[in-house]
Amino acid sequence: MNDRVGKPVSESQVVLTVHMELEHSNLAGNVHGGVIMRLADTAAGLSAARHCGGLAVTVSMDDMSFLKPVYLGDIVTVKAMVNEAWRTSMEVGVRVESENIRSGRHAHTSSAYLVFVALDDEGRPREVPAAIAETDEERQRQIEAKLRREARLARKEAILATRKTEGEA
Repeated sequence: MNDRVGKPVSESQVVLTVHMELEHSNLAGNVHGGVIMRLADTAAGLSAARHCGGLAVTVSMDDMSFLKPVYLGDIVTVKAMVNEAWRTSMEVGVRVESENIRSGRHAHTSSAYLVFVALDDEGRPREVPAAIAETDEERQRQIEAKLRREARLARKEAILATRKTEGEA
């Protein structure tokens, strides 16, 4: 039986808004993908910390998709929220949108899923609150998070099994 205290996932929501300037550009003159990745990690980390009430560190980033470019001068909005929480880890979903104020163009530019582990004062994993979904969309996000977790764990097992087999050869 799961007796962890629960917390609504909506309480973990974080929104960052940043104006993209010259120092964010790549050689093509657009915003560098690494800048977007850093913003996604920052927003997701804040969301995880808000959910667990303390320090949480990035364990992995899955499926970072760059759907459309972000241009210099755009306003970028990064939205993050915990999708699901397990014993010591949490999956956070991130959506990145851009807006050009002059033209009115709005675009969903990137999405990502990040996994965080909560740490105690000694740097050891600690238990996190269960994630309580309150809407149909949040419940769907939990179902999908569980599928991604199963895939991550299966991939890890397969890699470890291959290393063990290769090491014996």
